[in-house]
Amino acid sequence: MMKQGIPLALALALGAGPLAAAGDRPEDAAGLFPYWDDAAVEQGAALYAENCAACHGAALEGEADWRGRRDDGGFRAPPHDETGHTWHHADAQLFAITKHGTEVVTGGAVVSDMQGFGELLSDEEILAVLAYIKAQWPEEIIARHNELNRRFEEQQN
Repeated sequence: MMKQGIPLALALALGAGPLAAAGDRPEDAAGLFPYWDDAAVEQGAALYAENCAACHGAALEGEADWRGRRDDGGFRAPPHDETGHTWHHADAQLFAITKHGTEVVTGGAVVSDMQGFGELLSDEEILAVLAYIKAQWPEEIIARHNELNRRFEEQQN
């Protein structure tokens, strides 16, 4: 079971793909998501609307009372805007959760309806969705998330 996301070597390989290479990467960018790439963000917006908005909200607002638990003890769908905790996690972990599902990534420690999209979306499509989400955050949150990614990458070396 995967507990900390995808291995750094795979993460770097994904980040080196054609999607992430496109566009003018900001000097302070860190991580896997090409949030600066207009084409990736546009593709991600369409994929988000199609695959994610039903649970996480069309405006990334999450489910009502998202901090509370459901009757079965599971978590509700959190927001992916700056009010949520998405930006508190490194790109590699967010990618792994999106691809494999929360329960797989946490080894069953977190009960969630979030199933993986790895059978439905390609790795590049998952990166585009996550790029779209990140592109919606205020610049300050993006900068903090980039710093989190830099620290994560340093820990992996």
